[in-house]
Amino acid sequence: MCGISGIVNRKGKIESESEIRRMNQLIEHRGPDGDGIYCYNNVALGHRRLAILDLSELGKQPMHWGEKYTIVFNGEVYNYIEIREVLLAAGYAFQSESDTEVILAAYDKWGKDCVSRFNGMWSFVILDKEKNTLFCSRDRFGIKPFYYTISEESFRFGSEIKQLISERPVINLPVALDFIISAMEEATDETFFKGVVKLTPGHNLVYDLEKNTYQIEAFYSLPDEAPATKNPDSIGSYISLLEESVKLRMRSDVRVGTCLSGGLDSSTVAALASKNYNYQEQFYAIHAKSEEAATDESTYAGMVSDHLKLNLKTVVPGYPDFESNMNDVIYTQEEPFGSPSVFMQYFVFKEARKNNCIVMLDGQGGDETLLGYERYYPALIRSLGVFQRPKALLNSKKNSRLSMLEAVKYMLYFGNYKSRLNRVKRRAGFIRPAYLENYQSEALRKVSESYSDVRKMQKMELTRSQLPHLLRYEDKNSMKHSVEARLPFIDYRVVEFALNMENEAKIHDGWTKYVLRKGMSGLLPKEIVWRKNKLGFNAPENLWLEKHAAEMEKVIRESAIFNAIADVEKLDLNQLDKRMRWRIYNLAKWEYVFNVQLASKTETNE
Repeated sequence: MCGISGIVNRKGKIESESEIRRMNQLIEHRGPDGDGIYCYNNVALGHRRLAILDLSELGKQPMHWGEKYTIVFNGEVYNYIEIREVLLAAGYAFQSESDTEVILAAYDKWGKDCVSRFNGMWSFVILDKEKNTLFCSRDRFGIKPFYYTISEESFRFGSEIKQLISERPVINLPVALDFIISAMEEATDETFFKGVVKLTPGHNLVYDLEKNTYQIEAFYSLPDEAPATKNPDSIGSYISLLEESVKLRMRSDVRVGTCLSGGLDSSTVAALASKNYNYQEQFYAIHAKSEEAATDESTYAGMVSDHLKLNLKTVVPGYPDFESNMNDVIYTQEEPFGSPSVFMQYFVFKEARKNNCIVMLDGQGGDETLLGYERYYPALIRSLGVFQRPKALLNSKKNSRLSMLEAVKYMLYFGNYKSRLNRVKRRAGFIRPAYLENYQSEALRKVSESYSDVRKMQKMELTRSQLPHLLRYEDKNSMKHSVEARLPFIDYRVVEFALNMENEAKIHDGWTKYVLRKGMSGLLPKEIVWRKNKLGFNAPENLWLEKHAAEMEKVIRESAIFNAIADVEKLDLNQLDKRMRWRIYNLAKWEYVFNVQLASKTETNE
């Protein structure tokens, strides 16, 4: 929806608006429809508006609630109409038709507990003048970002990292090493920039403006145990709940469309959304076609479009697009990312904006909630009794790409932290011994331990190892083009229901996401419902990286950071797998784009 900025001067009053204006200007792309600031004592708040609900001036921000509260808000509370009705009955009155005003009234009524009533995505800050506090909150799964820094002089926050860093930012070396060696992203609340951290999803931060202290506390976490009783109609109940989630996310005063890869998740969202689209036009869908046959899903997207009678728009990014947009995509993402597929999503949202689709639905979260990846098989098998495992192993190869041998290897390897650590360190043998020999990864350890139980693994993937980086890509790519992305699979009720379903409803006879396949039979072509191959806007990375090889090597060898942590002279890039080459190059290019430096010589002690 928008972008937010904020400064607390810990030494005295805000004397100038120049800094908060600068922070706002850096995120103009997140809100081209309005710019607002508000200064109060030692607090400066900024907001960029992307108008989605109540397009009038009544919806602009910072928004005030009498003399008591002022809010800057990024996101959407989809059930704002239902909450508004409760508040109207309690005697509250409203001036606008926006969800922002509902948040303010809800905070006035229920205090910090208001967030437990919200169904949506958000990062917001409420200046409470009576309590002399800032109440900051980030949604349950971190769909919307909230970055902050704290120093002796100030507490600062924003929707993007670029608002918070200097012209020569410092690399957070442990995070970078985790990325290069273990391919970990978003696994902690730290970022690649030293001193810039994220507010943990499902947490509130309350800043005391008088004492200049703050406290962080959780308001949400996924339940630890599944309920004892099973749902006899898991399929019907799940699809009904998912459809309700889609309906809520279609509330908008601007055009709504959808991302369509041709996979089951995006096709499901397209089917449920087009079914409930009540406007006098075809429902828009945007597809990115790979120019590489092995990763081209355009046939499936076309099949879905024809079946649902969608207005399908297709983009075909080529190598020149990849090359010419390299710096912009890296600047947009702000932190290194593990695959060129991020570029495909970037071009999808660019095309969405071109077609005036200001709100776009997407299928993120379907795999993580419904056991959609092959790596879930070993965790599931380990959760079974000894006599159930042989049948499960046989089924694993029947309706998936995973052979029995691969399933056994997964079981023996992925749950063993020491084995995984030794393997990733061997593959990263080019890293200098000063860094590699003592390298330990807490993130990798936690991920490995989660393989002992499929529920633990799901929770890990939803909160740390998988979904968070997908949400980062989604937010940055969409908001770069002034488009709001909405994710029906990550409605907290849908997530909890999926997590609590019996495992056989999620993986059945070797079929992943079985409940979704059964539920969408008849609504989508069978070729889509029972697909085994998973791609999802994959880039033609073999083609692109081959053409980009010389440039990649040049950038890597010129990287001051990589030369400090690795013996570049002895490094043969051709001996590394393509993802490792990409990670190294991406880090080096990120260093160049953001002018990043190492903190000190002690950190590069060889």
